Amino acid sequence: MREFLEKLLGPANVLHAKDDLEEYREDYTEAEPCDPSVVAFVTEVEQVQSVVREAGKRGVPITPRMAGTNVGGLTIPAEGGLVLDMSRMNRVIDVNVEDMYAVIEPGVTQQDMKDLLRERNMPLTLGYSLAPPHTSVLVNALMGGLTNRSLKYGDQSDWIAGLEVVLPDGSLVRTGAWALSEVPFGRVPFPDLTGLFVAWQGTTGIVTKCVFQLWPEHPIRRRLFILCYSATGCYKAVRRLCKKEICDDIGGISWPSAKMMMGVKKPHPTPREGEPVFFLYTDMTAETEEEIRAKVAILESVLDQLASSGEKYEEPLDVETLIKVNPDLSGFADFPTDLTFLTDHGGGGLSWMGTYGPLSRFEDTADAGMEIMARHGFPPLIVSRPMRGGHFGVLRFISTFDKKDDEQVEAVRAVNRDLLELIVSRGFIMYKTPIWAWRELEPKIDQRMLELMKSVKNLLDPGGVLNPGKLGL
Repeated sequence: MREFLEKLLGPANVLHAKDDLEEYREDYTEAEPCDPSVVAFVTEVEQVQSVVREAGKRGVPITPRMAGTNVGGLTIPAEGGLVLDMSRMNRVIDVNVEDMYAVIEPGVTQQDMKDLLRERNMPLTLGYSLAPPHTSVLVNALMGGLTNRSLKYGDQSDWIAGLEVVLPDGSLVRTGAWALSEVPFGRVPFPDLTGLFVAWQGTTGIVTKCVFQLWPEHPIRRRLFILCYSATGCYKAVRRLCKKEICDDIGGISWPSAKMMMGVKKPHPTPREGEPVFFLYTDMTAETEEEIRAKVAILESVLDQLASSGEKYEEPLDVETLIKVNPDLSGFADFPTDLTFLTDHGGGGLSWMGTYGPLSRFEDTADAGMEIMARHGFPPLIVSRPMRGGHFGVLRFISTFDKKDDEQVEAVRAVNRDLLELIVSRGFIMYKTPIWAWRELEPKIDQRMLELMKSVKNLLDPGGVLNPGKLGL
């Protein structure tokens, strides 16, 4: 395979030396590393097609990869397989201001899109995840990831209007309106075959272009922090604010998150008496100052009503004021951002139990999850957000650890197993699900759905070469 790749792509675009392959064998998490045999850098769709055809003939497994920042072990290759590095496919093919979409390749990052929209002075924006600025927009969308616009518009997979995909036989397909219209406006009215490649973890096809929806950028923004003294108080406020429809984004983070941002390496597993337990983050935009003042007044009235029923909050603080007091909190001033306390803490390890579930069960599940994390010796670092108007939300339990310390690695595995058992019992579902968690979930999932998934996989990829093993496929 190496000789074929070097002839197709040139020797400089093919890695095979052990030292060069090192970074491709693992990710941030506790997932077991696995060595690929070769890494190929591609820049053109035709190259992807050729590689896929040849790999299919030889039975060589392919793992597509972009920035490598996933925390689910999803880009760890099959033993001896091929890693298809698509980070150099980084072109923005088109931006349509009137119809509010962009056509992008897999290597286009959050920072790339932000810079382009600003340079061209376009009145549009996208949502930004809490992943680093160099994270792929397309991959976050394919994996159903969330952003700071998910409260209004849902997870990013809902923003995909169409895809260009290389199928396992090397052929090329376009989905959605893009299959017919030169303006790829949406996934309907055709049957929604885009879904065959969303949340499938690269097991059904390799996406080479995405029609990605953008949203209006409003000129006025207010970001406010509210200190909450219980999970119940935090999430009651979240649910009420969702129904008021005044916020672009709402986030709830536990006290260790804030302390780690301020330089505390490992906060105590339980809060000090009298300290706030959660920090509520709200983001509002408007066309006029009058409109933004009205939204802030509604937020304050919600907090006053809850306070009168016994919940305790501090007065909302503007994020700019907060940063003047403590510059370490500047990570929340603007997105995308690099939360270095998670990615650059010295030990190299980052893991999570990232879940989607009903907002009605957030406080009970958060409290139970914090107890589990404290019992295992981890500061209960929680990041949460309501999504799609509050119909559901993300509740994420995050652990940092030293990847070179075997005891810490085993501790992370243990806490994640206990957290998985908790969230399933409460009606939550892990997203970007790693292999180990999928194996735990399989017996509990509707078996006919699993059979249907396997039928789809076998139909599209009968040779089983695309990211084998993921999703239990």
